[in-house]
Amino acid sequence: MIAANGFAQGVIDVHSHIITPEFVSSLENEGRLMDEGFPLPKYDVENHLKWMDEAGVEISVLTLAAPQPSSAEVVRKTNEAAARIKKEHPGRYLFCAALPLPDVSKAIEEVKYALDVLKADGIKLATNIGGQYLGAPELDTLFSVLNERKAVVILHPHRPEPVNKQVMQQTPLAMQEYLSETTRAVSNMISRNVLARYNNIKVIVPHCGAYLPLAIPRMKSLTPVMQANKMVGEIDYEANLRTLYYDLAGAHSPEVIRMLLTITTPDHLLYGSDYPYVAPQVLTQSLARMKDYLSKEPDLAPFREMILYQNTNQLFK
Repeated sequence: MIAANGFAQGVIDVHSHIITPEFVSSLENEGRLMDEGFPLPKYDVENHLKWMDEAGVEISVLTLAAPQPSSAEVVRKTNEAAARIKKEHPGRYLFCAALPLPDVSKAIEEVKYALDVLKADGIKLATNIGGQYLGAPELDTLFSVLNERKAVVILHPHRPEPVNKQVMQQTPLAMQEYLSETTRAVSNMISRNVLARYNNIKVIVPHCGAYLPLAIPRMKSLTPVMQANKMVGEIDYEANLRTLYYDLAGAHSPEVIRMLLTITTPDHLLYGSDYPYVAPQVLTQSLARMKDYLSKEPDLAPFREMILYQNTNQLFK
């Protein structure tokens, strides 16, 4: 339950990140602070709460930022830190636990510990860890466990593997490749019917659905050709797409929402900020702009409260 005394009525942010000292130290010791091509921002709970209060955000959902820690111990400590924040600030935080992939057996252990002991509200999965992409057959065992738990899963793009360093330097990952990376991982799951087979899992796709509104129609149109060449099997697109939710962190607009509604329904759209990767004042202005167009655009106005908090309430209840 989101709140002990009922459901939240303020904005719920499904896309915010916890960045702990242990996480930063582990990356620094391994020389990986710039793995994603840009420096990690600082995270402080009090500053986060201050921004939430100023912007009118009642609840934030915390997930671990990229890159993936190499140590399962650091993953565990980060999950425990998120659990403490949730406990110390009742009614203000939820969290989705990170997993120590690519080790599937350890990841399953962490799922059980996070959900049963830490009372995590869901699980965070990276698009890939060291080239192990979501949709890979070796992850089916993990997805089976998540399916049994009816888990909410938040996705987040990480640096692709392999990566072209020249392109990454010239066009930083966050500017474009993160969208490609998210689309790649979700498309990979769809092509193997992962989301249709494990359809108790609810998956939140970040950054306005990335390129999926363009990719899904193309995938559908080419499926018969690929099947004739025995390159893919049967794909239940509707069953796969029913499991997907979309946060609106990033370049949201009325046009983007309308594009998303070509592949989903209004009850699958969620507000997200990407705190602390964007300056608080910019996030505040961005949320105000969203509230404004969700009030003024006649075709979108009926979905205002759904997007700002009702859909997330329903998802995490």
